[in-house]
Amino acid sequence: MQTQTLPIQGATCQGCANKIHTALTRVEGVDHVEVDLDHQQVQVQGEADPAALQSALQQSGYAAEETGSTCHHQASAATPSSTQQQETRLAITGATCASCVRTIEDALRGTPGVTQAEMNFADRTATVAGTASTDTLIQAVEQAGYGASLATDSDADNQDEQEQAHYRQLLRHMWLGLGLGVPLMAWGLLGGDMTVRPGQPSQWIWLGIGVLTLGVLATAGRHFFVGAWKALRNHNANMDTLIALGTGAAWLYSMAVVLVPGALPEAARHVYFEASAMIIGLINLGQALEVRARGKTSAAVKRLLDLGAKTARVVRDGKETDIPVEQVHTGDLLRVRPGEKIAVDGDVQDGESRIDESMLTGEPMPVAKAVGDRVSAGTLNEGGTLLYRATAVGRDTALSQIIALVRKAQGSKPPIGRLADQVSAVFVPTIMIIAVVAALAWYNLGPDPRLTHMLISATTVLIIACPCALGLATPMSVMVGVGKAAEHGILIRQGEALQTSSKLDTIVLDKTGTITKGKPAVTALLCAQGQQEDALLQLAASLESGSEHPLAKAILTEAENRGLSLLEASQFAALNGKGVTARLSGKRYRLGNRRWLESEGVAITLDSTPLTDNGATPLFLADDEQLLGIIGVADRIKEDSSAAIRRLKDAGLTVIMITGDIQASADAIARQAGVDEVMAEVLPEDKAEKVKALQQQGRTVAMVGDGINDAPALAQADVGFAIGTGTDVAIESAAITLMGGSLHGVADAMAISAATVRNIKQNLFGAFIYNSLGVPVAAGVLYPFTGSLLSPVIAGAAMSLSSVTVVTNASRLRLFNPGKGETR
Repeated sequence: MQTQTLPIQGATCQGCANKIHTALTRVEGVDHVEVDLDHQQVQVQGEADPAALQSALQQSGYAAEETGSTCHHQASAATPSSTQQQETRLAITGATCASCVRTIEDALRGTPGVTQAEMNFADRTATVAGTASTDTLIQAVEQAGYGASLATDSDADNQDEQEQAHYRQLLRHMWLGLGLGVPLMAWGLLGGDMTVRPGQPSQWIWLGIGVLTLGVLATAGRHFFVGAWKALRNHNANMDTLIALGTGAAWLYSMAVVLVPGALPEAARHVYFEASAMIIGLINLGQALEVRARGKTSAAVKRLLDLGAKTARVVRDGKETDIPVEQVHTGDLLRVRPGEKIAVDGDVQDGESRIDESMLTGEPMPVAKAVGDRVSAGTLNEGGTLLYRATAVGRDTALSQIIALVRKAQGSKPPIGRLADQVSAVFVPTIMIIAVVAALAWYNLGPDPRLTHMLISATTVLIIACPCALGLATPMSVMVGVGKAAEHGILIRQGEALQTSSKLDTIVLDKTGTITKGKPAVTALLCAQGQQEDALLQLAASLESGSEHPLAKAILTEAENRGLSLLEASQFAALNGKGVTARLSGKRYRLGNRRWLESEGVAITLDSTPLTDNGATPLFLADDEQLLGIIGVADRIKEDSSAAIRRLKDAGLTVIMITGDIQASADAIARQAGVDEVMAEVLPEDKAEKVKALQQQGRTVAMVGDGINDAPALAQADVGFAIGTGTDVAIESAAITLMGGSLHGVADAMAISAATVRNIKQNLFGAFIYNSLGVPVAAGVLYPFTGSLLSPVIAGAAMSLSSVTVVTNASRLRLFNPGKGETR
């Protein structure tokens, strides 16, 4: 095995890394891929062709020789252009199995300008990234033999009606097939003659039945034959191919028996019209049940869509008018009354109220809103009337972005599903070969009637094989699992994170804003000899007036509460991980941590132990000559942090707290929170290195943070959890976003991930075992022991049942309770 190191360019977040990883792992001969964002390189182990690897990198958009390559996962938007990476979501029609998915994905990936394409078989949509136009993508899908159109939210509004219409159509097809097949089968089971006797009236009766069966194939089974023909024209084979071959062969053989019975041995003059009709009826029944169950799995997105308001009350020219929410523009002034939903994102201009944001954050308590506060579309106004100005409308609202993230995650494929993809690529051709081999074996080696045995074995093999179950095994579970997570305020952005979260053994928690409230307050002031508290606080607040750090805000708030005026600061500088410095009244002052001031030659003459023992962070204030005092700032832990950390430890994780605080302060917080280990006095730029060091020990590491300084560590971790109340950069760098601020969301996400992966394994096991056992039995391996072959009708029922079983098992996840960790 060799290791190749390839340079990359423009990859800046975990989303980029995942995209590169996915592109390279698809190259033949690749055993392992490791993306190093820090050094902009990727290491590939295996025997893959270097040219193939470079081609895959170029298609992903991150090859080093390309100029202008940028991270396509950043939150900031650019002006659209023909060369800008964009993401397009297509609604697919005509796909019936995993082989169809493979064909469609290959067609899209082969389109110039496409860097990534994935189809979600569960909801029949495809997500495509790249520069190719929508028309080009649709044309590629149509050339592959399937239908495609641009998927929009309005499509989702009509999806229920479309699904119901399709469900009713499948039921009609079922009744057509079973209406003819059941009486024929009953006739045979009750001793009726199913053979054709030349010159007898029964021959004409069977001819009429053959014509009726053709009518069933042409109506109830038409979509199978059309799908098979399209696949043939495009040199493909899918589930439709198997059904069309099986039912078509049974009908053609039976018609040959009816039209020229004398050409066949007497023992081979059995007709199988009932098999063709019953198989069509049973498979339509299975698909109807699948459609019904599949509709329930997309309930999460439907509920999110239902959160949006349909109308908005806009204030224009002094008049209030109710208009459709689609007509609201950025900058419009809107009014929301008690009991109404917020129509679009905006900033409050007038009024006070309490907003129920539980549908977005999972937090049950309403949030007080006043002038200057932000409100989000889909949330519920419980109290007074608010006047707010629209800042984001349409797809730019937080609710729309959440829906887009959920849809994208539901369509992503975790690594565990790749085995099914690989099998599906050769599944249908393999089944067709097995059917031919079985037919030849029975014709040349089997007992009489050989033609009958040959037909039954070949038809049963074609019918019993179920690529549909393989295709549904992973996406159905992912779809339900991601939806269940969204219901609990957890946005899973990538399928790989869903799987990795189930096998974490170490979790690193940032202290400020994650374990603690992120709103520190001044708790103590220690003054050097000759200094006064108010004077000390005035100097510190004046220094911090140019800083956005949470500790700075605590000092400024305390100064404001004491009514202190601020001095004018000049030459202000904030030193990352150290503190701030500025000139006040012509004199230089510094406020920061002990290590920095000691490196600057300041003698620390005061004992900060009383502060650190109580969990406060000491900030040392000095001028050019000496220490003036110490300000203790404490950030209290969140009410539920200790309970959430206990849940994580009970799940078998090692919980580590990481912070820039001094060891003593960090230890005090750690004792209150109940973490296992503490990493204190860590500079922001070193957090990612700490995570990497844990990974080098063989650990699977998660990082939880909320700030810009956490972004590199979130990207470095195997799974990054961003607190939704944090910065956009942190959220964009993480694979999973917690819309609320509680660490219980991490425990819930891990529980849902474990349940989803377990469900996927159950589905894959069932699909593989079904096909592994069903196909040999259909071919006749049990004939020496039973003296009979499996009926094609039973094969059709088993095939339908396998798909329904997969969908039903995935639907069980809807009942999963992450707090209890069990599926009822």
